[in-house]
Amino acid sequence: MTVRRRRLINDPSRAVSDMLEGYVAAHRDVIRLDADGNVVRATPKDRGKVGLVIGNGSGHEPAMIGWVGPGLFDVNVPGPVFAAPGPARIATGIRAADRGAGVLLCVSHHAGDLMNARLALETARGEGIDVEMVVLYDDVSSAPKGREDERRGGAGLFFVWKIVGALAESGASLARCRAMAERVRDQTRTLTAAFGTVAHPVSGEPLASLGRDELVIGVGVHGESGRRVSEDATADEVAERMTSELAEDAGLGPGDHVCVLLSNSGAMTLMELSVVYRGVDRTLRERGIEACRSWMGTYATTQDLAGFALSVCRIDDETLRLYDAPALGAAFVRPARDPRPVTA
Repeated sequence: MTVRRRRLINDPSRAVSDMLEGYVAAHRDVIRLDADGNVVRATPKDRGKVGLVIGNGSGHEPAMIGWVGPGLFDVNVPGPVFAAPGPARIATGIRAADRGAGVLLCVSHHAGDLMNARLALETARGEGIDVEMVVLYDDVSSAPKGREDERRGGAGLFFVWKIVGALAESGASLARCRAMAERVRDQTRTLTAAFGTVAHPVSGEPLASLGRDELVIGVGVHGESGRRVSEDATADEVAERMTSELAEDAGLGPGDHVCVLLSNSGAMTLMELSVVYRGVDRTLRERGIEACRSWMGTYATTQDLAGFALSVCRIDDETLRLYDAPALGAAFVRPARDPRPVTA
């Protein structure tokens, strides 16, 4: 499989800033860039509500620049490609998200993200900002069952962003928002599969070394290696294997309800995603598990990687109500299913 090394960009050193300028210009009704280069809501959240902020490496778009807006994040602090923003940058994001009721700093569990977030937390607290940090993880391939807190963050954190975003928008307290983030995290599991690898958009160097047309399950968002799959494996076989592994790790069984995310890692076709989702849905039904909500599309990418992330999140009446609450981001819109407002 040929790795595409050439990108249609200008100066590689300005790839991220050029991208942000263009993306915000295309969605100026929802987001804008502030003076510190953070992606923020075009219309700030009302005073007296908890602010949500995340800092993450670029290169995974539309995550997280597309998940800023009403019912979602207040601020995204974009870092360099595949690298966390520095502590000082994250601290600017915390300040920007503060609406007087505290700030929840969301951290996807990766070493650099966690280290920089902790330093930013100290800075913000030293300035008198009421800020809490929640560390989030969901990737079952990165640590065994029983050591969940060692797992890395993956595409399934989508469910945390959506549900906690709705809760914060409703006026819930900082403590309640953090508890909800941890609750949703603990009910979420993710696996990612991919063919081949991709080149870093700045250096042009491949992220990994894989054989031609080799499907790997358990890859990470930065090209981390996983388990090879038989070359003649069908979509149904891959879907059944991944869905079963997630269900068993999460302890899902008959009568459980889940939300499903099938995220394009960059270069999968809608045909392929739909065929895979067919297998996922069938496997869940065979296990007596109901997929009451699903989202299939491009969310957390690794540039143009030919792969997908499959995530499941056990849902209950409260978390389903929050999942269904309205949200408006540049890359995610959730119309209201119920005309009644979500209240804290």
